[in-house]
Amino acid sequence: MWYNGLLDLSAMQLILVTLGLTHITIVSVTLYLHRHSAHNSLDLHPLLAHFFRFWLWLTTAQNTKEWTAIHRKHHAKCETEEDPHSPVIKGIRKVVLEGAELYAEAATPETLERYGQRTPEDWIERKLYTPHKTWGITLLAVINLALFGVNGIWIWAVQMMWIPVWAAGVVNGIGHYIGYRNFECADNARNISPIGILIGGEELHNNHHTYPNSSKLSRRWYEVDIGWGYIRLFQLFGLAKPKGYRPIAHFVPGKQSVDVETIQAIANNRFDIMRQYRKQVMEPVLRQQKAALEEGFKTRYRKLKQLLSREISLIKPKEQAHLDTVLENNAVLKQIYDKSQELQELWRRRGLKPQDKIQALMEWCREAEASGIRYLEEFAAHLKAYSLRPAAI
Repeated sequence: MWYNGLLDLSAMQLILVTLGLTHITIVSVTLYLHRHSAHNSLDLHPLLAHFFRFWLWLTTAQNTKEWTAIHRKHHAKCETEEDPHSPVIKGIRKVVLEGAELYAEAATPETLERYGQRTPEDWIERKLYTPHKTWGITLLAVINLALFGVNGIWIWAVQMMWIPVWAAGVVNGIGHYIGYRNFECADNARNISPIGILIGGEELHNNHHTYPNSSKLSRRWYEVDIGWGYIRLFQLFGLAKPKGYRPIAHFVPGKQSVDVETIQAIANNRFDIMRQYRKQVMEPVLRQQKAALEEGFKTRYRKLKQLLSREISLIKPKEQAHLDTVLENNAVLKQIYDKSQELQELWRRRGLKPQDKIQALMEWCREAEASGIRYLEEFAAHLKAYSLRPAAI
């Protein structure tokens, strides 16, 4: 019958088709808008890139320049008043429920001019995609009605809400509010789930904010980035070329000298280095010192473990006071905490000559080796073994 549309699908078939169509939209956002356009971490064949651009015009009315500019500004101004959609600043409720509206508010001419460089400005962008954004979703409504009949109405509605809910709301909201952190990057980004399928891998948000120029979002063996799977698939057919997805740090067993490559390797892999410091030094030392803590601190042991490794700019005043009190009363914990801050200072300082950085790292290692703390001594030896990845790999 006409009200079932040309395809005349069953209820289960309609659900599967809807999930398939919305999944293509998610893949278009994560591969084309995010990794390719905003971060330039992925090269796409012009035909594939244009397919994604057309699909997003059809299913979201999304403009490449606007999305790219707003996302770049988010990274540049993350968790500040100028961040277009930070739940830390604007509140989780507003970002989750009004994520799409925040995008629209942020798309000012100044933002587009400053952050929207190197985005499509060809004839079809200037004449169709940008000035007539609503034509695409209108055309989609007509197509849905023709193919699915009256069911095309709810399928179209689902398609219209898919990106505002999952991308603008969940990733930008939940991804900066709740979840786990592999790395202590300078903002509140968190991994929502280690299984990145529903939102194309964007669930691994802390990984992305730590390494924004990587086309691969998974970092641990148990994490799944389905977007990376699609990249590899397209790569087989010459349609995609990932860039900067492998860490350049290379561990050389037996190496015990600090050189320029050691400095470069740990600076470029600094977030993972500090994660290793937390696992190899802070946590085992804290377990040893747990018995020496005052009773009031033992009850907050888990919180203390988090504070010792947390990015210092994210520690709240009350938490900082708690941490300072613990460190004042435990010389060993203070020593390993101070050494972690000194290590991070090596790559925070600008303008140092390579030789000065080598001397600073050598001095750090000497002090660590003379600390009398076995875990710190072992970590110093671990640091010396870093070098740059061989070109052949």
